[in-house]
Amino acid sequence: MEPVDRRSFLKKTGLTGGAVVAGSFVQTMTTASRLLAAPMTPARPQALATLIDSPYGPLAPVADQNGDEILALPPAFSYVTFSKTGATMSDGTPVPRNLDGMGAFVGPNGTWRLIRNHEVRNRPGDNRQAVLGPQETKYDPLGVGGTTTLDYDYRQRQLVRDFVSLNGTIVNCAGGIFLRQLGWITSEETVAGPTQGWGRKHGYNFLVPTSADGPVPAVALTAMGRFAHEAVAQDLGTGFIYETEDSGNDSGFYRFRPSNRGDLTAGGALEMLAVSGRPNYNTLTAQTVGAPLPVRWVTIPNPDPDLEGGQPEVAAQGLAGGGALFNRLEGIWYDRLSRTFFFASTSGGNAGRGQVWQYDPAREVLTLFFESPGGTVLDSPDNLHVTPRGGILLCEDDASGQDNDTHPLAPGIQDVNRIVALTRDAQPFEFAVNRLNDSEIAGACFSPDSRTLFFNIFGDATADSGMTCAVTGPWERGPL
Repeated sequence: MEPVDRRSFLKKTGLTGGAVVAGSFVQTMTTASRLLAAPMTPARPQALATLIDSPYGPLAPVADQNGDEILALPPAFSYVTFSKTGATMSDGTPVPRNLDGMGAFVGPNGTWRLIRNHEVRNRPGDNRQAVLGPQETKYDPLGVGGTTTLDYDYRQRQLVRDFVSLNGTIVNCAGGIFLRQLGWITSEETVAGPTQGWGRKHGYNFLVPTSADGPVPAVALTAMGRFAHEAVAQDLGTGFIYETEDSGNDSGFYRFRPSNRGDLTAGGALEMLAVSGRPNYNTLTAQTVGAPLPVRWVTIPNPDPDLEGGQPEVAAQGLAGGGALFNRLEGIWYDRLSRTFFFASTSGGNAGRGQVWQYDPAREVLTLFFESPGGTVLDSPDNLHVTPRGGILLCEDDASGQDNDTHPLAPGIQDVNRIVALTRDAQPFEFAVNRLNDSEIAGACFSPDSRTLFFNIFGDATADSGMTCAVTGPWERGPL
């Protein structure tokens, strides 16, 4: 059987509209070697948001170490590519298809360790270009997704080792870092189960320890909820983990309060964000950048529903208590400078091209930080990363074929995908363009020393269609 085609699987809501605004970012300063968050500044709406010139200079095609012009980047930036789809990994299995979310950690012997998701959508038991590995560590014997781990020598700028680190899951989309360096939480973007032919229920988070040098037994973190997970980010002060859901127009934003912050298998409480005094507040359109929305949290009584038995989905439980509605929530990242969270709505906004939201846990306030006016500025933001210098990187996932847009730096390709960056005052500019194919760019994350930006080209089942990239350059010249 042929794998399910991802483009036909994705469902994007086409929204129309006009006005677009841009917001402000929390400024930071250094005093006596301490980073202090500056007060929140008022939003500065604009009549029309447009791309600004890159602070790093104009983009142009740049060749990797093999002479292949995979990316367009600003001047003085260079990159290497490695661990390409179909290549043989160190454990003897092929690099799986569909490279997605990723985290970067300190690795062994002078390396950075990357833990990388594979959003494989093959049918049950179809192992073609799937995540393989031993049967005994699989969560579901028919599962085709999971994670791979890559050790990258940052001095030599080359891959040292790559191997399967979690298997037997499905549709591993994004996730997030657990307690700084302890592990990567990988998330299933589906609630499929035995009714759809799988051996077990899906729709969970799983933990991959950074210390793992081979496949770990896959254990579902059921208390964190069974829903179409996208990404997670943790508040290191409270230990609370914030989760995004990618499930159409009634997606939720969740908070998990673990009973033991160091052991996610110990259970905890799952809650859904609601706007105070405005039950079932709809964030999709007609929002004002910079307008504060005080929030409260709705308890989810049954975070692991038996959907096969007709129990209400997690989102339905939250909405019954007045939870807020978002459109296809995607990446989320914790900003250590402002101590707030930024997360993306892929199809939100009047133009239906994406929003970036900011949540302040100390003030319990939600704010629209940025909204795209159209595809040329930002088209369908997916994975999101807050950089060490306070900028935001947005990985586009323009997989709908809705507009068939083109780009002068990617000739012959329709639905071109880029990394679009936001400055501290929410001004958008292009940082990278995928010149290879129409795959999304995914998994953007900086190395622990802030010098290397890693990201993936998603790819498909075709050899060399997906790969991991490591970009270095004069980051200090701009906001990233």
